[in-house]
Amino acid sequence: MSFLEVTNIGISFGGLRAVDDFCLHIEKGELYGLIGPNGAGKTTVFNLLTGVYKPDRGTIVLDGENLTGKSPIEINQHGMARTFQNIRLFHNLSVLDNVKVGLHNQIPYSALEGVLRLPRYRKAEREMDEKAEELLEVFDLQGEKDYLSSNLPYGKQRKLEIARALATNPKLLLLDEPAAGMNPNETEELMETIQLVRKRFDMTILLIEHDMKLVSGICEELTVLNFGSILAQGKTSQVLNNPDVITAYLGE
Repeated sequence: MSFLEVTNIGISFGGLRAVDDFCLHIEKGELYGLIGPNGAGKTTVFNLLTGVYKPDRGTIVLDGENLTGKSPIEINQHGMARTFQNIRLFHNLSVLDNVKVGLHNQIPYSALEGVLRLPRYRKAEREMDEKAEELLEVFDLQGEKDYLSSNLPYGKQRKLEIARALATNPKLLLLDEPAAGMNPNETEELMETIQLVRKRFDMTILLIEHDMKLVSGICEELTVLNFGSILAQGKTSQVLNNPDVITAYLGE
């Protein structure tokens, strides 16, 4: 069995099949791309994988655990984390506290210990500060740890969102259009960051992206969606040269 096994999942909204019989097999440590024209159903797939939507049919298995129908919190606790197409940071919190939000799914103290600030609470908070700072150092954000996240440049906000997702200690990281809104230099730096994350954390990564330079530069395999159905799957170079894929993107 592959590390991620998605078998025939689908969902309909008001009789419209948004995703139909979607299958995906990703091996551990792989960097995999999900592409397709606007409205193809890519983010809907991410929402199905992460429990935002519950599939009408099909199964989702991660590392041997059946996650089908579980809540977003349960799925995250089982090792799946994501970023969003539109950055969703806590803009009134510091850079450090944004990362610590991700760490709070692993807190070892009770609510009462937190309210009373008992020794176990203080020890855990110190450890979380250290872990958060270690993550910020990986992304070269340690110098801005006390800044409000809203004051970071756009490219660094993207990095912070990835750092926060990694703080939840995932096995599989889902990146939804991480290069959206970036200039070519920021995109180049993002490619290096994604490859660093994969190597440093032994991470399996699935990403949605429209930037074909990024996709062809880092993804080993691709699935192409069109109108909610799979149009092509396979090695990146083969998929990008598939006449049906070219037609879907460029038209006849």
